Parts: sequence; structure tokens; C-alpha cells
Amino acid sequence: MDDEVRTRNESAPKQATGHEARADGVDRRSLLRMVSAAGALAAPALAAPTLAPGRAAAEEVPRPVPGIVKPLPAEWFVPRGTNAEMRWDAFRDADGESVIGRHVPVERFFVRNHTSTPLVDPDTWSLKLFGSGLRGAPTVQDPVEFGLDDLRELPSTRISALIECAGNGRSYFLSQQNQPVPGTPWTLGGVGSASWRGVRLAEVLRAAGLTGAAVDVLPTGLDPDYVAGGTNYGPVRRPLPIAKALDDVLLAYEMNGEPLTPDHGAPARLVVPGWVGIASIKWVGSIEVADRPLYSPWNTDFYRMFGPDYPTGGGEPLANQVVKCAFELAAGAQLGAGREHRLYGRSWSGTAAVRRVEVSTDGGRTWRSAEPYGGSHADDWTRWSVDWRPERPGRYELRARATDRRGNTQPEREPFNREGYLFGAVVAHPVTVV
Repeated sequence: MDDEVRTRNESAPKQATGHEARADGVDRRSLLRMVSAAGALAAPALAAPTLAPGRAAAEEVPRPVPGIVKPLPAEWFVPRGTNAEMRWDAFRDADGESVIGRHVPVERFFVRNHTSTPLVDPDTWSLKLFGSGLRGAPTVQDPVEFGLDDLRELPSTRISALIECAGNGRSYFLSQQNQPVPGTPWTLGGVGSASWRGVRLAEVLRAAGLTGAAVDVLPTGLDPDYVAGGTNYGPVRRPLPIAKALDDVLLAYEMNGEPLTPDHGAPARLVVPGWVGIASIKWVGSIEVADRPLYSPWNTDFYRMFGPDYPTGGGEPLANQVVKCAFELAAGAQLGAGREHRLYGRSWSGTAAVRRVEVSTDGGRTWRSAEPYGGSHADDWTRWSVDWRPERPGRYELRARATDRRGNTQPEREPFNREGYLFGAVVAHPVTVV
């Protein structure tokens, strides 16, 4: 029944969970090289999706992004390295009517891959759990296992939640703040909302024999090893503190009412509401449950803040997303002078539901409230609109800023970090009135 709902530096900061972040044996020069490589996402070029062991090869066809399975029509996506960014102007048709409601259809949902999409047979897949935080401390060689049918027998839960890449908005560090950063140059299309159905991770952990000594869980994906800068970092994996794992994390096997597709984590993936997308591991194959802190490159070397305003060893591992806004309109769009236009957009926050959205049509000199519709939801976006009648032709700069229910609002300028994570400043959106 468904419920809706590393550095060696001894002074390195603690993780959000109170653990020491480390990457044993990595000197500062090597760390800088690895971080830069990770930001650039320099994955090997692959002509076709990597297959799980024992799977037959899919038909090889040319693809705009090597390693992504689904079609990526240019009117819906902007290819970016191993990823595909969603186009915001595709949210509306030529007449301005919405074609995407609260949830983004699977075929239009953005894709974030470190390497390539694996094809995993759901009939032979199993989730393996092991570690010192489980009763009897099962090992990697003798884990507790759940097949897909086993998961479906556990109480199911359905949630609406956003998935958003930590680098979403990265390109604006350069284009708005003149601060070059490495990595995928996302605009604002590295985000999407969906309805997810599965079993709460807490249910799975308890069924596997969770003990009160558990501290961290480490989900690992079945994607190919990530290689950058001559270093093989293995498959994508990132620890979660047990408190978050037992709170609202979902082990999902459906997306928008259908079984997960390969590009979005089939047969099963994590959905970690409010947190950066790297936490929502796709193609989960195993979960270590430990009575001690756990580490991986994805919470020590990568996905932390580095830069002049952060500690020498980097900031805390990234957790909650920041407040953002986006117009459902192409940058540089042309609008008619002397006519009433209704501008649409969406706002979201990883901390709380959006409380207020303001829009400026004069480059930020004056602001007025946008009209929300469709409800405001925690862990999801708020849709809004505002009317605008530009009387004179020329170039204009639209801006939108949101404030969530905890008082977090978008700044005019985002503090710099070397990898360009969590850009949350107000974005300038150029249009031309003709």
C-alpha cells in the first residue's frame, strides 16, 4: 500500500555527519589535479552503453551523447559531454501552452552520467547489503540480498521529488561573474521533478538486520568505473549518514508510474530529497552499512567546496541544494512590443518549500511578486507566472528570485568555489523586444 508522501591535513573540516574527511596518500597537487579532472568529467568516449555482466549488446546506433540510451532530440536537450541538459523553452509549445506539468516526462528528463548508462537485467539483478552495521555483520562474499520482487513485497511509498546536479547553473560563474570554473557548463537544465515509487531505504535496512551501531551507509552503482586524470576511481558511490538514510530516502523502482528506464537508474536507484544529485545513486548494486564513518572520492576529493573562502582541505561534503529560479523561455527569446506577455517559470529549494517569487523585467532595478499556481511543495518546485507588457523595442534582462519558507533567498552574486558547485545567485535572462 502506497504512502504519498581527504586530504592529509590534520585540520581538515568534519563532514556534515561529524566525520573527518580524508583521502589518504593524496598530496595537494594531486588533489587539485583530481578535482579539476572530476569537474571536467573527462570520462572515456564510449560508442554504446556499457553492459552489465551477461547482458547482450544493444544495437549500436550513433547517439548525440555516447553512452546514453534514450533519444535526445535537439528541441528537448542540449548535449554536454556525457550528459544531456533539459531545455526550459521546451516546457511550452509554440502557442505558449504548457506541455510539462508538475513532473517532467521520462523521455524529457535530463541525464547525468559520470561514464555511461549500463543495461542491467531486472530479472537477475539483486541488491546486496553487508557490513558491520547489520546483524551478524554479513560480508561482501556472503551478503543479504533482495531481488526486485523482494523489494516489491515490502511496503511501497510514492513521493514527488526533484533530482538536481550539484553543478546545475555552473556556467553562470563565468558568464555572469567572470570566474572560469571547470566541469560541465550547465545552465539551469540539470534538474527535473518526477513521481518516484519504491520502498523507503529504512525499510530495506531494517529488513536486512540494521543495528543501532550503524553510522553510515555506502550505496554503490553498477555503472562503469570512473577514470579521470589517469586515476581509476571505481564505480560511483557516496556515503550517507544513517540519520538521512532512515529519514526520507527512497529506493525507487518506478518513475512517473512506470518501471525505471536505463538512463534513470533501472532496475533501482536512490532518491535523496533535497540533496545534491550525486547522493541519488543510480543502478544501485550494493549498500555497505557500517558502524564507522565511510569514505569515497565522492565525499572527500569531489563534491566539496574548494577555494579561497573555504578551509585548506575543502568544505563539508555537499548536502542540501540551494534556492533557484528558471524561466520557461529561451535565453534571447524575441517578444513583441506593445503586447501583453505572460512569463512562466519555476522555483525550488533543497531546504524547504518556496514561499515567495519575485520577478524583475528591468535588470533588477524594480521587483514585483509572481503569481504561484499548482501548489508549493517541499522537495519539489513551485510554478509561477507574471504578466509583462513591454512598450518599447530593445534588449531587456529578466530576473527571478525566490525565497523559501526558512528564509533562504537568492543572492545577487554567488561566492566562488573552484568546481562551480551550487550556483544559486539570481540569473540574468536576456530577451529582445521587437
